[in-house]
Formats: sequence, C-alpha cells, structure tokens
Amino acid sequence: MVDKRLENVNLALDNVRQMLNTVNHGSITLIVQNSYVVQIEKKEKIRLR
Repeated sequence: MVDKRLENVNLALDNVRQMLNTVNHGSITLIVQNSYVVQIEKKEKIRLR
C-alpha cells in the first residue's frame, strides 16, 4: 500500500518537474483523492505587452 502511494507521488513529482520547465506564467494544480494524485492540471497565461 505504501509502495503504491510512494510510486504515485514520485510519478506526480516527475510530471510537475517537467511542467515547471515549460510554464512561464501560470499555475500547476494537483488533484488528490484518497491520498493519491489522480490528476495534474496546467494553466498557462500569455502576457501581452
């Protein structure tokens, strides 16, 4: 049980790290159910000057 949770967290963190390299302005949201990350959402803003 703990191994599956740890694997889930590590997978989520790997995905978040990759997303952080691609987002200039925006947010990354983790959706958690029953102590498992079930969804990762990336919202990016485009700033016009």
